[in-house]
Amino acid sequence: MTFTVTPIGAVVIEPERLADARGFFARTFCAREFEAHGMDPRVAQCNIAFNPKRGTVRGMHFQRPPHAEAKLVRCTAGALYDVALDLRRDSPTFRRHFAIELSAANRKMLYLPEGFAHGYQTLVEDTEVFYQVSAAYAPDHAGGVRWNDPAFDIAWPLRVTMIAARDEAFPDFGSH
Repeated sequence: MTFTVTPIGAVVIEPERLADARGFFARTFCAREFEAHGMDPRVAQCNIAFNPKRGTVRGMHFQRPPHAEAKLVRCTAGALYDVALDLRRDSPTFRRHFAIELSAANRKMLYLPEGFAHGYQTLVEDTEVFYQVSAAYAPDHAGGVRWNDPAFDIAWPLRVTMIAARDEAFPDFGSH
């Protein structure tokens, strides 16, 4: 795997393919390699999200301490515009975001450390996302910021065709 640290501290991971006449083999996770790169390798829960409509937005979600989670995100079908948002108040990149296209075709993954919010927009129909997270979901500690909050200036690539009422109703960041 190759690990590329983004300007805000999230990490883009690309599997290294070992190819032959049958196709290829690649690792998508190795606890020892994650630790060597300063990343939390714990996997407490794995999730998938399926989105039938192009333009669907999910996010921007996070969990508050003591249930804050690191997250490894991978697109297993379709394509999405994935966004990591640094909400660590003591970070020099506080309130900055990083976005990348993740797709079944490019097989890239995005690792978000604890203290980041996460969201995405589907670029094609029938998109599926696979998450590995370091902490189990704790509803009382779940939070979010609005996907279109001007405090973050995220330029989503498509018109939003579907979004949950909860995600639409998150307050402005200044009211957190």
